[in-house]
Amino acid sequence: MLAFLRTQLQELLEQRAALKADLDGVLTAPTAEKRNLTDEEQSAFDEKRETIKAKDAEIDGCQKRIAELEESEARDTAAAELRARYGQAPTPAPSGVTVTSEPETYRRDGQQSYFRDLFRAQQRGDHDAMDRLRRNDQQVSDGLQQRALTTTDGSAGEFVPPLWMVEDYVALARAGRVVADQVAHQPLPAGTDTISLPRLASGTAVAEQASQNTSVQNTDATASSVSASVATIAGQQVVPQQLLEQSPINMDSILLADLAADYAIKLDQFVISNNAAGKRGLLNVSGSNAVTYTDANPTVGEAYSKVGDGIQQIHTGRLMPPDKIFMHPRRWAWLTVSLDTAGRPLVVPAANMPSNVLAAMSDVVSEGFVGTLQGLPVYVDPNIPTNLGGDTNEDRVIVARSSDIILFEGTPRSETFRETKADQLSVLLRFYNYAAIHSERYPKALSVVSGTGLVAPVF
Repeated sequence: MLAFLRTQLQELLEQRAALKADLDGVLTAPTAEKRNLTDEEQSAFDEKRETIKAKDAEIDGCQKRIAELEESEARDTAAAELRARYGQAPTPAPSGVTVTSEPETYRRDGQQSYFRDLFRAQQRGDHDAMDRLRRNDQQVSDGLQQRALTTTDGSAGEFVPPLWMVEDYVALARAGRVVADQVAHQPLPAGTDTISLPRLASGTAVAEQASQNTSVQNTDATASSVSASVATIAGQQVVPQQLLEQSPINMDSILLADLAADYAIKLDQFVISNNAAGKRGLLNVSGSNAVTYTDANPTVGEAYSKVGDGIQQIHTGRLMPPDKIFMHPRRWAWLTVSLDTAGRPLVVPAANMPSNVLAAMSDVVSEGFVGTLQGLPVYVDPNIPTNLGGDTNEDRVIVARSSDIILFEGTPRSETFRETKADQLSVLLRFYNYAAIHSERYPKALSVVSGTGLVAPVF
């Protein structure tokens, strides 16, 4: 029980750290912009602060239960040492009768329930329940020493209940939002469904004056605009009231956290692959630099050249340097296992290795920053599609000037509604947020490498 509570305390502390990070996230934009919180930000701040206070109360309760059990364990240890030192003699009862056995704590038809006590001990800190569980542990231990029963069904297995470590539940593996986090961010303005930016379609001009006192160049600039539509990304889950009330852990928190994790994936895919007007993802920007890599037998050297082509096209078309490269983890893995003609790796942990280095590795991660290629940081993102091309087996490499791409994102909202499903004793959990992507401000700030040279690599 003590080990379980210590594990539970660690989980609570990790949950509090995550909540504190969310709280700090609300203050990031106001702090950077040196302004007061908006009403929406203040509401989100207050809500997260109250959640942290509630979590602190859980932590305090868990710490008290641990302290009580540690004290009890210390007393038991001291008593055992005394018994070992002086020997153990049966204690006579007041009537002169020696007690040699007592009824089992969780005997059949008894008044106590093992699982009810387990719930009360874990969630309510019930001291009587804790005492009964400790007494039962001792009885089970004594029984195993004295009896030749086994835990096999039909022998005594039915009397050994399974232990569900619900606090250590296995969460669903989900990718993060690497590309979405690497472009420029701005808070989503309230009260609108479209964000429009004016831009110069053509500029003014100067020229050499033909001769003194003659007219100079006169060219009028023209203007247009580029718009981004606000998208709603949302999800819900209906759960029975019984699950929320009878489960020893907070199922609503688990499910809302899973909705938030899936939101991160969908937002990242929105930034990478969306193909709707006013919401173009990076792979579908009209007028971007297209680098075609067609080869039935692709080589790392050719891929290296194509990435360089994408880089130079941004230099040439945007007249500013790119700053990041995005690719799928399988593409980076293909690079890391590639060898030169002497059998030496072309991607190494340090750029000053005594060999010809194509790229340099950083930490080994499944998503995020992994190293550098042609002087630019490389980020791998599992949300980059791998089912593109004629045979639906190609991925893409994206070279970008990320500061030219703006993601407007609101404050995520997680909500619980009991009233709407009251007639069926259910609860609706909902998570949603608003976002808009300005990816077409400078189409030439983006290069996409595509083609049969990027089919699924063979290792």
